[in-house]
This record gives sequence, structure tokens and C-alpha cells, in this order.
Amino acid sequence: MRSLFVACLLSVVAAAGPAAAETPAQPIIQVHSVWSRATPGGAKTAVVYMTLSAKGQADRLVAASTPVADKAELHSESMSGGVMQMRPLASLEVKPGATTMLKPGGNHIMLIGLKHPLKAGDSFPLTLAFEKSGKQEVTVHVEKVGAMGMDMEGMKGMPGMQGGAMTGH
Repeated sequence: MRSLFVACLLSVVAAAGPAAAETPAQPIIQVHSVWSRATPGGAKTAVVYMTLSAKGQADRLVAASTPVADKAELHSESMSGGVMQMRPLASLEVKPGATTMLKPGGNHIMLIGLKHPLKAGDSFPLTLAFEKSGKQEVTVHVEKVGAMGMDMEGMKGMPGMQGGAMTGH
């Protein structure tokens, strides 16, 4: 009876070992400066911006989701003949050695069907889905209405930040 118990225990340990070894220590895609703007009370949409960089191999951002909105879509914004055009994107390439920025006036994540207004100083979770490296949850920091970038003053203590400016990019 005792040898049967030991054999079962060894089987469980052996099965758990390889699964734990397959988990990467660091994600392939590094996500920095994730932010959104505060929204007025009745707004049903918001936009999320961020900076992405790939470690070693290219990948693609293919989807996003958050509990604060019914859906999240990748979008591109551009000007053509003095008219702003916004189009959905199927994916967004993240190349190694390059920085991919989701920023005002360019690519971004559109939140549709907000469940409540976004207030300056708040934060919320956002799950990013990448083609090769899988899902990654990040925190979106809500900046004031009209903000053009994440408040770098509040970022001084974060890894990769010095004196309010991003380093290593």
C-alpha cells in the first residue's frame, strides 16, 4: 500500500515538473506607459494608449478585453484631406528592436460600451492577447481629460523610469 502511495506521489510530481519549466520568466512583449483619458459622464467610448516592445522575436497584438467596457478593438486613426479617419485593425505588429506606440492621432485600443465613466487618478485592468506570446494583463492609468501622454511625474519609482523619463528605449 505504501509503495502504491509513493508511486502515485512521484507521478504527480513528475507531471507538474515540465509544466512549471515551460512558463517563461519574462514576457516576450514588454508593455509600458499604459494610459487612457478621463471621460465625461455619458461617454460610451474611451481610448487606451501604450508602448510595446518585443524581446527577441516579432509578435502581433491581436485582441484586447477589459471589464470596464463591452468590447475593446484595435484601431488606426489618420488624417486624409483634412478629415480624420478611424479604421479597425485586425492586428498590430510588434517588431524586435523597435518601439510600437499606440498614441493619440495614431494606433490605439478603442473601448466601446463603457460601463461607467473613467475618472482621472483611477486605474483598471486590460488583457492584451498576442499571437505568439499569449495573454498579458496590464493596468491602465486614467489621466485627466485632454491629456496627451501618461503623467510621467507619477512614474518616477517604476522600473525603467528615471527622473520622470523613460529609459532604455
